[in-house]
Amino acid sequence: MKIKLGIFFGGKSVEHEIAVITMSQAISALDPEKYELVPIYISKEGVMYTGDDLLDLYQYKDMEVLLKRSYKVCVVNDGNGVKVMRCPAPLIGKKVLNTIDVAIPIMHGTNGEDGTIAGFLNMLGIPYVGPDILASSIGMDKILMKKVLKESGLPVVDYVSFYSMEYIKDEEKYLSQITEKLEFPVIVKPGNLGSSVGIRKAKNRQELEEAVEFAMEFSDRIIVEKAVENLKEINCSVIGNIAQTEASVCEEPFFSDEILSYADKYMGGNAAKNKAGMKGIAGAKAGNGKLGGGKGMAASSKKLPADIPDEKRDEIQSLAKETFKVLGCSGVARIDFLMDTQTQKVYVNEINTIPGALSYYLWEASGKTFEQEMDQVIEIALKRHRERENLTFSYDQNILAMQGSPKMGAKGKMK
Repeated sequence: MKIKLGIFFGGKSVEHEIAVITMSQAISALDPEKYELVPIYISKEGVMYTGDDLLDLYQYKDMEVLLKRSYKVCVVNDGNGVKVMRCPAPLIGKKVLNTIDVAIPIMHGTNGEDGTIAGFLNMLGIPYVGPDILASSIGMDKILMKKVLKESGLPVVDYVSFYSMEYIKDEEKYLSQITEKLEFPVIVKPGNLGSSVGIRKAKNRQELEEAVEFAMEFSDRIIVEKAVENLKEINCSVIGNIAQTEASVCEEPFFSDEILSYADKYMGGNAAKNKAGMKGIAGAKAGNGKLGGGKGMAASSKKLPADIPDEKRDEIQSLAKETFKVLGCSGVARIDFLMDTQTQKVYVNEINTIPGALSYYLWEASGKTFEQEMDQVIEIALKRHRERENLTFSYDQNILAMQGSPKMGAKGKMK
C-alpha cells in the first residue's frame, strides 16, 4: 500500500510564499507509486485547508478562488490514526476527508521552523520529517544557537545579545556594551527570524542605533555580531540523524549588497529578478517545480561547488556535521558559514533546519537525486518514530482513581 504523506506547508511567516514554492519542488520528487499526497495548506491566518488544487503552484495566482475550491480542515488523532476532518463538520456528508501516515512539514521561519509545527505533529503522535521541537527551536533562535555551539567548542563570531525592552529602558548601556566588546563594522539581526529579514550592517554608532531600531520591528530579542571582513559565505547541507550524517558539496552564494538579502536568497539578487521571482509563484506547476518559475533558494546566484581549497572544504563539511549533531537535528538541514579569506578562519553562522528547496540542488551536485533525498528523509522519520515508540512517556496508573477522596488543604491543595 502507498504511504499517505501529509504535506504541511505555508504558515504564519514572512517566508510563507517560499514554503509554497518548496512544497511544489518537494512533491515533484516524490514517487507516485510509493506515496499518496495529502496537502495541508496553512494560510497566513493559521487556517488549514486541503484539496488537490493546493498541490498546483499555478493555482496560487488567485488565492481567493483557490481557497473557495478547497476545504477548511482540522487534523486530529481520534485514537485510530490521524484524520483530516472538515471543519466545521457538515451535518450531512463526508466528515473525514483523508488520513495521514507520515507528515512532511515545509514551513520556513516563524511558526514552523521554530518548533511550532514539530510540537503539533508530536501531539498527533505521527512520524514526521525533520528536527524535533528542541532542535528546531534552538536552530531558529540565533542567540541560543550561538550559545550552544560556543559551549560545544564550535567556532562562532563574537556577539552581544539583549531584549528589546531592556534596550529601550537603557539604550546607552547596550550601545556602550556593543562598542566596547565588538569593533565596527557589526551585523545587527533579529534574534529569532530567518531568511535575512530585518538584518543590517552598521559601520558606526549612528548606523548601529538605526539598525537596532529596524531589527526591533521584527523581534523582541536582538543579536549584534562582529562582522567578518574579507568575507566569503559558504553553505553546506547535512542529511541524517544524530547517529549517522553525511555532508553535501559546498556552495558559495553571491549577494548584491554587503549582506545576503532575502532577494539574493530567493530571487537571484537584483530588482528585475526580484519582480520576476514573485510572479514565479504562479508560473510553475506542481510536478515540475524544479523547472518552473518558482525555484526558491535554488534560484539564488551561487558558485557550486564553492571555490575553496580541499582542506577548507573538508573542514566545513566536518563542522556542518558536528553542528547538525550538537543541535540534535534530523532529516535535512543547511548550515551557513562565514569565512575570512585573509585569515582563512571559518565560523558557523546559522542552521536552516527546514532549508529552502530542501537543499536539493546541493544533493544533486553531490550525486544524490531529489527523489533519493526525499525517500531518505522519510525513512529517517519512520525510524525515529519506531525508536520513540519504545520509550516511556507516561505510566498506566491513575492516582485520581485511588480509593477514598484525597483531603484538601489550604488553598485547595491536596494533602
